Amino acid sequence: MNIVLLEPEIPANTGNIGRTCVASNTALHLIRPLGFSTDDKALKRAGLDYWHELDVTYYDSFGEFTEKNEGAELYFATTKAGRTYADVSYGENAFIVFGKESAGIPEEILVEHRERCIRIPMFEDKRSLNLSNSAAIILYEALRQNGFKGLEKAGALHRLRWK
Repeated sequence: MNIVLLEPEIPANTGNIGRTCVASNTALHLIRPLGFSTDDKALKRAGLDYWHELDVTYYDSFGEFTEKNEGAELYFATTKAGRTYADVSYGENAFIVFGKESAGIPEEILVEHRERCIRIPMFEDKRSLNLSNSAAIILYEALRQNGFKGLEKAGALHRLRWK
């Protein structure tokens, strides 16, 4: 799986998403400009000690991203979509694209990819969910549809054993 952040602005959100990506063996794609430095303390704090394990790729523009990932199975998360994230079938190598926190994905991109736009259902008068929460919701639905491949093993208790 792949998470794509188009011009993310808040380092803690990107750090949280990076941590989720490491825990789920998901690649993260960051499209500049970023609203922070990748050396930012908030980014590292949210990503804990996982950031060095993250499979992350940087791009200078959305055009560069699409050129380097030609033919990719793209889904665009937006509150404006007609279909929900649960209405589609995700392939094992799907790319789920999220826009910046303040504005989302530019409408020029959305109208070009209308059939690939998805949303998380919300009360109609609410603007949006937190970016890192949205990424986790949609990513884990995509992973569930693919049988949580590679994520089947449960963790162990620290002090006790299961009976």
